[in-house]
This record gives sequence, C-alpha cells and structure tokens, in this order.
Amino acid sequence: MTELYRMTAVEVANLLRIGAVSPLDCLDALEKRIAAVNAPVNALVTLCFDRARAHARKIMDTPVHERGRLGGMPVAIKDLADVAGVRSTQGSLIFKDTVPSESDILVRHLEDEGGIVYAMSNTPEFGAGAQTFNEVFGITRNPWDTRLTSSGSSGGAAAALASGMAWIAHGSDLGGSLRNPASFCGVVGMRPSPGRVAASVYSKIDGTMGLEGPMARSVGDLAFFFDAMTGDEPGDPLSLPREDINYFAATQSGWKPKRVAVSRDLGITPVDPEVAEIVLKAARKLEGEGVIVEEAHPDLKEAMECFQTLRAIGFATGMRQLLLDHRDKLKPEVIWNIEKGLKLSGEDIARAEAQRGAMFKRMGKFLETYDLLLCPATIVPPFPVEERYVKSCNGVTFNSYVDWLIIVGAITVCACPAISIPCGFTQSKLPVGLQIVAPNRGEQKLLAGAAFIEKVLGLGAITPIDPNVTHGA
Repeated sequence: MTELYRMTAVEVANLLRIGAVSPLDCLDALEKRIAAVNAPVNALVTLCFDRARAHARKIMDTPVHERGRLGGMPVAIKDLADVAGVRSTQGSLIFKDTVPSESDILVRHLEDEGGIVYAMSNTPEFGAGAQTFNEVFGITRNPWDTRLTSSGSSGGAAAALASGMAWIAHGSDLGGSLRNPASFCGVVGMRPSPGRVAASVYSKIDGTMGLEGPMARSVGDLAFFFDAMTGDEPGDPLSLPREDINYFAATQSGWKPKRVAVSRDLGITPVDPEVAEIVLKAARKLEGEGVIVEEAHPDLKEAMECFQTLRAIGFATGMRQLLLDHRDKLKPEVIWNIEKGLKLSGEDIARAEAQRGAMFKRMGKFLETYDLLLCPATIVPPFPVEERYVKSCNGVTFNSYVDWLIIVGAITVCACPAISIPCGFTQSKLPVGLQIVAPNRGEQKLLAGAAFIEKVLGLGAITPIDPNVTHGA
C-alpha cells in the first residue's frame, strides 16, 4: 500500500471496483505521500482528510455498482471552486478565512460520481496569471526543479500530480490554466469544449472563456476522470447532456489521425527555439506511423486583441465590486485587468465578438482538412519562481502579464477542446508539452488522438517523481 500512489488512476479504480483496496486505503496512501513531499513544492494548501474519510465510509456502505464512475477515488480540487465545510480562498486575502456552506456544482457532481475530495490545490489570486503564487499560501514550485514555477493557474494541481500526491485533479482554464501547468510539470491537462463540464455561475451566465476540466498523469487516466465530469446540471445553463460516449474507451480504440497540422507558433507569437524544435521533432515521429504531417495553421491574426478584450470583460463583470471594496487586497495584475475591462467601449466589445466568430469559423474549416492541430502548449520552458510572468521571448517584449499565453488563448477563443501531453525534454531535463487541438465538441477524437501520440512518443506517464529540491541550495 505504501507504493499505491505510483499506480495509475485506472489501476487504482479497478482495485477499488474489485475490493482489493478501499477508499480509506487510498486516502491513507495519499496522506503519507503528502506528508513526505508537499513541503518543498507547496502544491496542496488545504487538507480535509477528516471530511474525506467520513465520505469514504459512506461510499463503502454503498454497493459497488452504486458508487458512481469514480467509485471512491480521491480527487484534488483547485482552490477556486467551493467545497462545503472546507476553507476555499480563491488565493485571495479577501477570502482567506472563507468556509462555504455549499459546494460548487462541479464538486457536487464529482461527489455524486463517487469522488472523494481530500485537498485544495494552490492557485494564483483568482486564477489570474500562469504563475502560481498568492499572498495566502505563497508559491507553488515545480517538482522537476523547485527553483522554477509550476506555471498556472492550475499549478498546484499539476505539481501534486507530478509528485504523486494525486491520481486525478480538477483544474480550470481561460488562458491555458490547464494546459500550461501540465506542460511545465510533465502531466496531462485538457480544456474541454464549452458546456462539457458543468459548474456554478457566479457572474457571466453565458461565459465560454473560463472552463473547468480534468488533469492526470496520462491520457488514459485523464479520460477516465473526464467521463465522470461530463453531464448537464440545471444550475449551469450552458451545460451539455452526457453523450453516449465512453472517453476512456476512445483512448483504447487504436484510432489514429490520417493528417495533422503542426505549427511552431500559430503565426501569432514568439516561441523559444528549443521548445519549437522539440514540438516539431515530436510531430515528425508520427510520419513513421503513416500519418501525414504538414506545417500549417489557420489564420488567427486577431487572436491577441480578441483574447485580451474578452478576458477583460470577464474580469470587469465578475470582479468590479471587489475592485471597489477591496482594491488594497488585489494584486496589480488583477487591478489592471479589471480596469481594462471597465474602460472598454461598445465598439471594442463588438469588434472582439466579431473577431471570435470569424476565427471560430476559420478554425472549423481548417480542421475539416486536418484531423488535429499540433503546437507548443507553452512558448518557454519552466522559468524561475521569482519572475511573476514571462516578459519577453526570443527577442520580443510583451505588453502585459498575459501576452505570453496567446498560443493557448487563441485556442480558447476558437472554442476548441485542447490537451497538453508531454512530448520531450529540454537540455536541462525539463518537460515540454505538446498542445493538441480538435474541432469543437471533438473530445472523442482529441483523446483518441492524444493516446495514439502518447504511445508513439514513448513517454506515457513520466510522473510521479520525487521533487528535485534545488531552491535554497
């Protein structure tokens, strides 16, 4: 049992199903692993094992066939989603002592499916920025090298997976917050299509930019988790009914794409040359399996302006009152983003929405020719935790703290599902993520293709690892 944390999520789920291990055994294994490795990475910031064990005992009193798709599997929740009775801070001093009485729809759904919440993972303040630090819990460090960032905003979830403190973890994504940390930490993170995963509505009722999604150590484990996350809920007006599709089965189908496009930069951003080379080399390996690989990308020239505008609208809509009441407790980047949204004109908003519609159509047309689009999940390797964000790349200086995220932000505005999987290592032995993109509502194709590519690259699950503790040395 002491090595249970090294198993895959699917293996653990099978053991739970046949009664070879219990949910309590799983919690014991995780608690021991957290005690051993969490301190140097600071991935899981609030633990709730008493609550988890009480839930586990209830599940164990239920017949196996009634335990849901997760069947007693422990799940880490990002500290942006409320969990009833558990400190839920959003990484903000404003909410540092908040203990909600009601869980987010997402959490209730996972618990109905037999998931057991045992910890909250760290996030930047309100999930803003792809570097996980905040004034409540501090910095989350990268298990591959603790001098470096785990990225964000689901950085705590990614670091927990990579260091063996989670089998599956919830994350969320607006500008790559599932994909960037997956890339930096050598795990797998997927942004699904809008509506696939239901969540509570807190501000914009029809928001399709920020979405919830799954993280795991491999494509198969992620698909297993995603099967439990899907489905409609009345409290989320955009949520989609669960389709008659088994996403885990898709990863076992053996399907492979006939033709894929690969781009080093989507034509819109600088990329570190080493990252670009690793991604292109990974894509070329598919040719040995009979896949046609062509360098191409759709026209996404409006992506930066569109993404920045729509992102700012979301900040202004959801956080205007926080700016008025608690300006002194907000980090500068959040203040900038809210104020940018409040200054937008009707013309600015109309132009951004028109740009998004045009790019959505062009991406859809492009993916009629290619089964999948491949590109970097991040434009740089993991960087030092002292840097709040990437300020320049390959000779190009960025104007804001989110400009460096446009290679994932562009896919967000096109409403495509996208996944980051490990595809290689830098000369410094740091993981690099490959972003794989499919058409809207094409998760079955995306996950089947990602499983095929994972197998071709021969990497599979490259974690868990023991943290490489280098900071302070």
